[in-house]
Amino acid sequence: MLPLSLQLIHLCAALMLLLAFVFLIERRLLQLTLVYQMQGVLLCFVSVLTAFTQQQPELYGSAIITLVIKVILIPIGLRRLMHRLALRWDRETMVNVPTTLLLALALVLLAFDLTHSFRPLTSGDAGQGLSIALACVLLALLMMIARTQALSQVIGFLAMENALMFAATVSVHGMPMIVELGMALDVLVGLAILGVFMSQMRTQFESLDIQHLERMKDRT
Repeated sequence: MLPLSLQLIHLCAALMLLLAFVFLIERRLLQLTLVYQMQGVLLCFVSVLTAFTQQQPELYGSAIITLVIKVILIPIGLRRLMHRLALRWDRETMVNVPTTLLLALALVLLAFDLTHSFRPLTSGDAGQGLSIALACVLLALLMMIARTQALSQVIGFLAMENALMFAATVSVHGMPMIVELGMALDVLVGLAILGVFMSQMRTQFESLDIQHLERMKDRT
């Protein structure tokens, strides 16, 4: 029987994958922000659990950073941006939901197949977690491709960063603190820049559909 800590990590990995599917089917932007917060909570829990089982106190600091940045600051920034731009729904998609889910299932199978050869080289909790983390990365990329609204693509990018953080935590027991602080700062600065960009885009086109940018590019 697997240790309790390993079972909890596998449970968190399964929940991360489930939330990645929720990202693909959810159209309400406020709910997408809530799903992103739930992923942040899972990352905090995995960091604390890994810190306790592996006796690595620095991961407690990682959990605190994740809590502050991913569970509090970024969701607040996203909600303020939605309120400023009067956004509620993302109705425009490149692919319908059934087709998107079929593509998502294919990507999950691809991720497990690609990481199968690496499992003998990893520890017991890393192999399964690495497969699911790669699947979450691919699903986030699919979300960014399938959605045409800029804010949804931003959330997809943030979800992909969550998957990379999860992979680092379960495979190599976290990244150095300076790297995590740098990534957190980059994400916050990028979110601020995207907020200004989307505000200008909304003023210019009265929409956040990126197809307007493609039309403007064709004209030039």
